[in-house]
Amino acid sequence: MSMNFNTTNSTFRQLLGNGLSYRVPPFQRDYSWTDDEWDDLWQDVIALFEEDGEPAHYMGYLVLQSSDSKRFDIIDGQQRITTLSVMILAGLAYLQDLVGAGQDADNNRRRKEHLQNSYIGYVDPVSLVPRSKLELNRHNNRFYQTYLVPLERMPQRNLHASEHQLRKAFNWFKERFSSRFGRTTESGQQFAAMLDALVDKLFFTVITVTDELNAFKVFETLNARGVRLSATDLLKNYLFSLISSGELHEVEMKSLEERWERIVGLLGSESFPEFLRVFWNSRNKLVRKSDLFKTIRRRIATRENAFGLVRELDHSAETYAALRDPMHDGWNRDEREALQQLMMFNVRQPLAMLMACYQRFYDQERASFSRILRAVSVVSLRYNVICGFQTHEQERVYNDIARKLTEGDYTSLQDVLEALGDVYPDDRTFKTAFTAKTLKTTNSRNKKVVRYILFALEKQRSEQDFDFESSAYNLEHILPESPSEAWNYMDENQQERCIYRLGNMTPMEAGDNRDLGNAGYNEKRDVYRNSQFQITRGVAERYDEWNEAKIEARQKNLAELAATVWKIN
Repeated sequence: MSMNFNTTNSTFRQLLGNGLSYRVPPFQRDYSWTDDEWDDLWQDVIALFEEDGEPAHYMGYLVLQSSDSKRFDIIDGQQRITTLSVMILAGLAYLQDLVGAGQDADNNRRRKEHLQNSYIGYVDPVSLVPRSKLELNRHNNRFYQTYLVPLERMPQRNLHASEHQLRKAFNWFKERFSSRFGRTTESGQQFAAMLDALVDKLFFTVITVTDELNAFKVFETLNARGVRLSATDLLKNYLFSLISSGELHEVEMKSLEERWERIVGLLGSESFPEFLRVFWNSRNKLVRKSDLFKTIRRRIATRENAFGLVRELDHSAETYAALRDPMHDGWNRDEREALQQLMMFNVRQPLAMLMACYQRFYDQERASFSRILRAVSVVSLRYNVICGFQTHEQERVYNDIARKLTEGDYTSLQDVLEALGDVYPDDRTFKTAFTAKTLKTTNSRNKKVVRYILFALEKQRSEQDFDFESSAYNLEHILPESPSEAWNYMDENQQERCIYRLGNMTPMEAGDNRDLGNAGYNEKRDVYRNSQFQITRGVAERYDEWNEAKIEARQKNLAELAATVWKIN
């Protein structure tokens, strides 16, 4: 699909010039900035006017949607734009106070009128209705237009929490202007000069799109580059706009918004898009991340559909959150261990299937759900960690199982286990991959995975269940990560190939591991003989020397053992 959007760098003055106007879509988040964000912005502003200050300040991405390049919906950036508007209004109120105090009153009155027309909009002189450049969302716009834009006296009570924040922001910035410029004949001129310079010093990267679908594509692109944007808000605005297209009582809308806030509060706004995709794929044909919003917009086209989707998301959010939290109170020991392993392996492909399995089995056949979790953990170790196969086919199989469970084609544990056979590497494939496996333990995730594997092998061999996360034990590299001269009989290429082979690693008591350091094999072998770990003692008992051939032989033996540990029975 073509990407219909334009990207420019614009100053705040350019954004608000030429009769342009902006609207925060009705169902976007309410205003939420606090004094922490206000102070950060203020410090950035002040720094621009210091003697050695920067010539400009970058305000980040601003994502707008427009069909006519005159009126824009603010898809991302509303908190920043709203705060800048409130800050300017606070400055206008400061000028108004100077007028009331008789400080250069005529000039300050003209300054206030000019600045208001330039950056806020004008108030109709007959109706006194504001014609603002900015319109806020359904919860905040009334307060903004009724009290802030015309600089009317603000009520203290019966306000939404976000309206309180708008009032506090206004007063906070007004106090800063008063403290900075005081009340002298020159104060208004100094303030106006600062604001006139500021609007040219603040600049944004402005991305303008033509519709929600292109906006979602922008979110996906920028989020992939580490820029977190609110795709969650975009979806909410789309769904709630559909819902509000018919008659809807305020109580119903409030209930709906409470549902949405409960979902986002449970998951976090950054986790919501991933949850949405998992939820969708647990009951529909597999959708890739880049096509999710397009698919939802096509399938959810009526207010009834939107109502139903929000209700279903609400019901499913807790299940998803629990699947991502192994310590959730609802899990038994076996389930908790399986979920911990999935997180340790960083495997997410099974989540849609697990949500469908939870719906089908958890309440009626809890033991079946536990078996499936264990089986998925085994598949993940074999398929993802050891064999390192591509996940596209695996995700398709999981999605197929999820849909067949949801549609009633699969009804039993055996149905699921048989279907998992399509992504279960057989013993021959698994042993071959295990024998050749290298896992660099220079990062904490790999180190944890290797410890888990070796401790599980130890348990299978000796029937002793050591805690693989205990600080009492270390991961011993028999050929050390930094070999001493005692290892010079292996050339550098051999050492590089062997250090992170699974066959070169073994569990070790922490104290002994530290004492051994990078000693030679003969010295290490004497210590291994006294280890409490049977697979470590086995190194000393079986191998009188340590080289690439011995590492290969040991790893092949461990592969045979591994095939008996990670097995779907």
